[in-house]
Amino acid sequence: MIGLGIESTAHTFGASVVNSEGNILSNLKDVYKPPQGSGIHPREASRHHSDVAPKILKGALKQAKVTYQDLDFIAYSAGPGLGPCLRVGATLARFISAYYNKPLIPVHHGVGHIELGALLTGAKDPLVLLLSGGHTMILSAQRKKWRVFGETLDITLGQLIDQFGRSIGLASPSGPQVEALALKGKKFVHLPYVVKGNDLSFSGILSAAKKALKSVSVEDVAYSLQEVAFSMLAETAERALALTKKSEIMIVGGVAANKRLKEVFENVAERHKSRLLIVPPEYAGDNGAQIAWPGLLYHKLGYSVEPENATIDQSWRIDEVEVPWRN
Repeated sequence: MIGLGIESTAHTFGASVVNSEGNILSNLKDVYKPPQGSGIHPREASRHHSDVAPKILKGALKQAKVTYQDLDFIAYSAGPGLGPCLRVGATLARFISAYYNKPLIPVHHGVGHIELGALLTGAKDPLVLLLSGGHTMILSAQRKKWRVFGETLDITLGQLIDQFGRSIGLASPSGPQVEALALKGKKFVHLPYVVKGNDLSFSGILSAAKKALKSVSVEDVAYSLQEVAFSMLAETAERALALTKKSEIMIVGGVAANKRLKEVFENVAERHKSRLLIVPPEYAGDNGAQIAWPGLLYHKLGYSVEPENATIDQSWRIDEVEVPWRN
């Protein structure tokens, strides 16, 4: 069995071909880059996706040495995400499905991050930290759904880092640049530490960090921002570990590539005698494989939709999604 996954939720247009043995036969992408100091403009990002889609799709098939006729299904990111961007991927997937008479499978972007992470790390039943521009959630599989054991109440961790980056003139996504600045920081600056129950709030950190830039070096502010945000995550994750008694912690999403985050959670895993699993950096950001792989899992169970019924949902919550291969 072999299938194509199309990712287009935000700044990335990606396409990937995977097979039922869990082999990623191709995984190509192109990322929209806004001007310095700017965030993602949905309309401009969607134009970027439309422009690069033919090259990326053709390249993914060529690299995998398959044709559209060889595919058993087409999967696409149906949400959550930016509407204009999601529509580009959905429209392409609908056309390919209808033209070549292939089953069509909508995939939740967050489920994609998790299931690809499980494939690549070997995680069986982990407590999941889904950390990206679109998500900040602590999750555990219960009764065939990913259940939320803590989440952001306002902006996500990825948005915190990107918006801070924009405030100092960087373009989104700016995670690697902010991380590099943080490595040079030496002085800790007190920023709001906001944990409510097992949920998190990052907007106050962002406001305070911007204000601190007037009197403190950007390196020290970046360092402090990471330390506070990651400590908040560690507290909530430890509470979820104590409750669920999971023996695995898995971190997925774009922020999973951060090395300081890894250090913090190595300590968490050691305290709880759990195994820390982090998605490989090359698959941490958005990509087509995260759509193709869960698409294959759904296809094995007979899930599909007719092209005319294939929709998108910009606000699709992960705990609304059936994942029938999970306990």
